[in-house]
This record gives sequence, C-alpha cells and structure tokens, in this order.
Amino acid sequence: MRIGLLTEGGYPYVDGEGGLWCDRLVRGLGRHEFDVYAFSSSEAQEEAGWVPLPPQVGRVRTAPLWGAEGDGVVYGRRARRRFSEHYGELAAVLCAAADPSAPDSRPATPGTHRMSPEADRFATALHGLAELARDEGGLQSALRSETAVRALERACRAPGALRSAREARVPELLAVAAHLERALRPLSLDWYEEDGLGAVDVCHAAAGGVAALPGLLAHHFSGIPLLVTEYGVRLRTHYLTRPDSPPAVRSLLAAFHGRLAAEIYRRAAFITAGNTHARRWQERCGADRAKLRTVHPGMDAAPFADVGESPDGADPHTLVWVGRAAPAKDLVSLLHAFAEIRKEVPKARLRIIGGPSDPEGAAYLDHCKALAAQLFPDVAEGPHSVGDNPVSFEELGGPELPTPADAYARGALTVLSSVVEGFPVGLVEAMFCGRATVSTDVGAVVEAIGGTGLVVPPRNPRALAEACVSLLRDPERRARLGAAARARALELFTVDQNVAAFHGIYLEIVARTPVHRLLLDATGDPLPFATPAEAHVPGHWTDRTSRALPGRAVDAPVPATETAR
Repeated sequence: MRIGLLTEGGYPYVDGEGGLWCDRLVRGLGRHEFDVYAFSSSEAQEEAGWVPLPPQVGRVRTAPLWGAEGDGVVYGRRARRRFSEHYGELAAVLCAAADPSAPDSRPATPGTHRMSPEADRFATALHGLAELARDEGGLQSALRSETAVRALERACRAPGALRSAREARVPELLAVAAHLERALRPLSLDWYEEDGLGAVDVCHAAAGGVAALPGLLAHHFSGIPLLVTEYGVRLRTHYLTRPDSPPAVRSLLAAFHGRLAAEIYRRAAFITAGNTHARRWQERCGADRAKLRTVHPGMDAAPFADVGESPDGADPHTLVWVGRAAPAKDLVSLLHAFAEIRKEVPKARLRIIGGPSDPEGAAYLDHCKALAAQLFPDVAEGPHSVGDNPVSFEELGGPELPTPADAYARGALTVLSSVVEGFPVGLVEAMFCGRATVSTDVGAVVEAIGGTGLVVPPRNPRALAEACVSLLRDPERRARLGAAARARALELFTVDQNVAAFHGIYLEIVARTPVHRLLLDATGDPLPFATPAEAHVPGHWTDRTSRALPGRAVDAPVPATETAR
C-alpha cells in the first residue's frame, strides 16, 4: 500500500528531531511505498539537506513553517466575506473556550464520542478556511491581513469572551495572529489533490498538531484514513514552553492547540502513543480510548549486544549516570545521595557521563562539579577541582568512551535521578546492556523497566542512596535484575517490534476503511490497494500498469499518477 508520512521538523532532514524512528520505520517496511510530506523548522535545517532515502520513498514534498513570505493571492469581495466569516468563527471559539478538553468534549464510552458545540464550530470554521484556500489558491496573505487581526479583536471584545481574551491588547493580538498564520499554513498547500495525499491509502502523522493537519485535510477532502503517532504529546509541550507569554496569548493559543488536537484525535482512525504516560495525556485531551494504541519506541539493540552478553566485566563498586546535563536531571540530588552511599560503601565511585545541550545545562554542570568538590573535599585538590574525586565527569565520544555502550559497561549499576522525564531512552540502553537500574518514579520510567529495577520517589536523596546501597551489596540480585532487564528490553523496545506493530495497524486501518477511489488494472478489474499488498500474490492484480478512478462517481477510468523521487 502507499503511505503518506507527515512530519514536522524531522524526517527526512539530517538534523530533524525524531527522524531516526521514521527512517527505521520506512526501511523496515520495504514492501510498502512511502510519500513523505515534511515541514521544515528553519532555513538552516533545509540547507543541511536530507538523510539518504531508501528506494521505497517515491516522493518528498516539503513546506516551511518559518519565514514570512506571502502567497500573493488577492481576494475578491465574496472571498473576503467568506474569510471574515470563517476566521471570525474560529476566533470566537478560541475566545469562548476555557477548556478544550472539558468533559463534554470527551468520549462518554469507548467507541463513542460526544462532540461539544464549540468543537463542532471549530471544525466547521477550520474546514471552511481549508475550502476557501483550495478555491482561491491560498490563505497566507489573508491570515496576515488587517482583516484577520480585526476579526480576532472583535471575538476578544464580544460578550461572553474569556476575561484573559478581553484583556488582550494590540501586541497580544498581533502575536496570536502571527502564530495562527504559521499554524494554518498547511491549509494553503496543494498537497490534497488526486495526485498527492488523495492518492495514498493511509496518512501517517509522525507527530500531532501542525504535522497532522495535512492528514486531517486529506481525510476531509478525500476520505483518506489518518493515523497519528505521538512520542511526545505536542499539546503538553505547548503548555510547558510558553510560561512567560502574556495571559491573553497563553489562553488563546492553548485554546487553539487544544481544539486542533481534539479535532485531529476525533478524525483519526487510530492514535498511537509511545508509552502510557503520553497515552493518558492524549485521552485527557479528547482522544477516544477505543482508538488508542501503545507502540513503544523502537531502538537498535545491536550496539549494546557485546556488553549485554558479557555483564561480568563491570566494576562492582561503580555507579553510572548517562545523559544530557540539565536541571531536570537533578544531578544535585544524585550527588547528595552518593555522599550517603559512600558512608555505607567506601569503595563506591560515581561516573557522570554526558555533556550539556545548551548554556543553561553548561552552567548547571559547572555547579554540579563544584558541589562534588565540596561534598568530597578530602580527595579534591581545591574547592573547584574534582581531581581524584570519587565522582568523575566525562563526555561521550572520546578515546575512553567512544559509544554509549562503553559508558554503561563501566559500571555495575545505572542510576537515573530525574524530576521530569518522558520515555527514558537511557534506561532502556542500560537494560540492553544487562545492567540493573535505580530510577526515580517520573514519566514512563515504571512502564519501561517493569519489575527489573528499583524505583524511588524523585527529589529524595536518602531513598535513592538506600536503593543503590542495597544493590551494591548484593551482586547476585544485580545480576538477576540485569538479566531480566535485558530480556524485557529485547522483547518490547526493539526496532522489529516497532515496525511490526505499525505494519499491523496499517493493515487494520485499510481493512476497515471504505474504498475512497477505484483502481483498475489494464483489463478493467479492480485493485484493492494503490500498491499490491505485501503478500504479492501472483496474478494480474500485481501488474503496476493500472488505471485509477479519482472520484466516487466518475464516468471513465483515468490512468493512475506515477510518482518518482
């Protein structure tokens, strides 16, 4: 079958976030065809280029979500009236919606969805803007016009509007209008015709939010089923990344992204999350429980095989922490916990492996180095030196630690002390290496390790120390937990299980989706898929010389469009 893969700031760009799992998915499903529709996040990302693409990628179409270039489309009087009506309705919903995930918009029982009037108004306005863009050739200039700002202002000043919206001034209105213009750019694209997303069997959005918007429109225009995958819920990210914005901006943008997420979840055939933590967020934001599936991230276990198969080479007194230094990792609590560990196990050593990802992380790492020197002054050369300190700070990529596997191999116990965590990739890598773990109970940690490691409350150095001491003193228990951890990781978190899960979901979606167009072979007989199914049963239906009927009611077959990268 043909899959339309939708991405934002990720695959196929070299420096794309989350692009690795998309690349593994595409390469693992070689019998399917993929058309990639990607949004770029910056000019630098576009200049960096793409990763090498496998032959099953037939087409790549890109569009920027940065810059401020208009489309040059000038509306007539009737089109301006349509725009003002639909945009004003969308703005009115945002100003009146205090909580887009309120109980009246969530499913009452599995398999059913009770849609609120505000959600219906939002969907009608959004699809009205999409149809206007399709009829007139674009929407960007209109979204950046004074008409849009005035419509937003009228909605904020209308009776019954939220107090935070009523307090919006010109700078806040301009900021919200600019954000909406970028978020609604997919409405102006020419991706939804019969030779574009209208020709795929399934749209697979590799993220929620704007990335899934083309799939929502393909479903609206052509009935294409939509699959949404979120390894990090975009709506949650939006809430966490705008703490300093004015209240009016936060309120209106939260309403928009909440309504958009709810509409995408409502229209999607299935919604997959990488863990139960993200799945709970999706359900709280309006996803129907009957549509939810958990598909754990697929990780390459091969680089960790040698370490995992020879677990006896580690120093039995060494603890290892691997990751990017940041305040959320709470290395301060780890250092205080290690001070308690040294009282019980004097030979214990702690290796903190990893560098900072930004200036804030660099400053935090410097603070931790100074704290280590203060906590263990008897072996430090000075107040800001770590010298022969039992705590060492190292980075990956050097001659001693060229790979993550080498880092985990140095210690018998892997520690995670975070106060905020999504899916703990570092813990899964340690599990591949057959290492016992001690972790804080945050994010999807418990789901990842199951019963193969010890879990303690966050920001509790004493509990962290006691758990580590118990394993340092019991090598047989460490070995049992490490072996169980490796078995669990190989069963749940490999690339093969990830690809197999999506393969099954694709087939399930297509099996329950009505045919939205007819494909005929050279003799006029119907084909079930745009591309023959992976079984490739020999017969005339596997011939690629086929004809397509682009609509539900057409008079004569039309040759199918061939795509080429």
